[in-house]
Amino acid sequence: MNELEKYWKHGVGAAKIRWGTPGDFTRCTRHLAKHVGLARAKRICAQWHHDQDGIWPGHHGGDNPNGPG
Repeated sequence: MNELEKYWKHGVGAAKIRWGTPGDFTRCTRHLAKHVGLARAKRICAQWHHDQDGIWPGHHGGDNPNGPG
């Protein structure tokens, strides 16, 4: 795990994102997009969301059998 990932997953950045609460993926993409662009931020945040919460963004723990959207 690199320093950037530590910051956003466990450090001060994690407090800004508030992993495990509603809107965490959106907050992550907004913060990271400033640094890496929106498309890359979405990819990174999707993986980190899965790492932190155990589910992919939009799947809400499997409550939606058809997937997101």
